Amino acid sequence: MRTVRLADVAKAAGVSQGTASNVFNRPDLVRDEVRQRVVATAQALGYAGPDPKGRLLRAGKVNAIGVATAEPLSYFFDDPFARVLMTAISAACDARGAGISLVSAMSDERLAWNIQSAVVDGFVLLCIEGGTRLVELTRERRLPFVALELGSNDETVAGIGIDDFGGARAAAVHLCELGHRRFGVLGIQFVDDHVGPVTPDRVETAIYSTGRDRWQGYRAGLAPYGVDAGAIPIFETENEPKSVREGLDYLFSRPERPTAILAMSDRVALCALEWFAERGIAVPGEVSIVGFDGVPEAARATPPLTTVEQPIAEIGRRAVEMILDGALPEGRERLPVRLVVRGSTGPPPA
Repeated sequence: MRTVRLADVAKAAGVSQGTASNVFNRPDLVRDEVRQRVVATAQALGYAGPDPKGRLLRAGKVNAIGVATAEPLSYFFDDPFARVLMTAISAACDARGAGISLVSAMSDERLAWNIQSAVVDGFVLLCIEGGTRLVELTRERRLPFVALELGSNDETVAGIGIDDFGGARAAAVHLCELGHRRFGVLGIQFVDDHVGPVTPDRVETAIYSTGRDRWQGYRAGLAPYGVDAGAIPIFETENEPKSVREGLDYLFSRPERPTAILAMSDRVALCALEWFAERGIAVPGEVSIVGFDGVPEAARATPPLTTVEQPIAEIGRRAVEMILDGALPEGRERLPVRLVVRGSTGPPPA
């Protein structure tokens, strides 16, 4: 069945195409009698009105940004970091009268289509997983983009990052100064499609720089206190409850249990707190834990979580400004982090 066009409506209503266009776009310029006749004709023919996508594209700017990830759409709502980031992006867009389009898909083919068809002025890329492919697809679209959590050190990509190394080092130093010398690490993704124990050498060659930089920060913080980083057990998780629980089962089944856990995300640390509570393991009496991100849930946890806080809201605001103002940085803009000490850390048990 042929699509009904504005020209068909104009012809059937006995008016020019310009008059028919004004009925839908500038109705104040058309007499009531004519406007009612054109609307009635459009309804009879099944014409829903002009395509807003085409009108916006002809204008050259749609005043909207796309937020894209290779994760499933539920990531925007389930992950604490993503929720805070999206709140900040939404507030920045509201202040500018701009819209947001969420772009996500598990399959590469569908993700490519979603990026190509999104009606936006540019993209904020959440490169938690599949960041390289996200960058490739967005470059093909030839729209401005800024990458967050890129996971690589590609300085040709405009992005906003944080001092992962410095933040992790501060976390390790804090625990060492409390007296801890037996550690376990709950990592985030180092390579694709792997969950389980990994060696420090494996982390050093990780393809994702976020986890690698945080490990190197831990190692640098531990070294002055005589802690052998090569002997620390590391478990690579998928940053979700099931793999975190597997990691804790592994760390606490070893002959020498850790007295302190370095968790590479707050989500991992919060899952760990639940695991400890279920088993009656006192925090920080028997084990201390430090997270990384600074999500709101960390402050509300039991006990409140010590964490490395990154400026998530500032990252979201800066990303929106970069896209809507066309002020992309050359390479990566790095923002500072800070250690927030709360109730989940204390001296090791006697």
